[in-house]
Amino acid sequence: MTRRSKPAFGGILYFSTIFMVGGYFTFAAVQGDYGLFSRAEVDAQSAALQEQLDQITAQVARMENLTKRLSDTYLDLDLLDAQARSVLGLMRSDEIIIR
Repeated sequence: MTRRSKPAFGGILYFSTIFMVGGYFTFAAVQGDYGLFSRAEVDAQSAALQEQLDQITAQVARMENLTKRLSDTYLDLDLLDAQARSVLGLMRSDEIIIR
């Protein structure tokens, strides 16, 4: 008498399901909305925005300095002269302009 054993489809099905679920979660952890690649993009964008914020902060500080130097309480005559020349096109009477 030969005895034929049935293949264990339950075990194969169980391990293949576990493997597919593990593969799905691995894929989601790497490329999902909150995965590693998204985290790298967010970090790069954060660094770029921080650099832009630093540039804007420096511009604001420069503008505040120029505004203070042109205010009534603190008047910088050299800056006032430079602004009058560049904006209004003024010149002194003893100067010669070469174009």
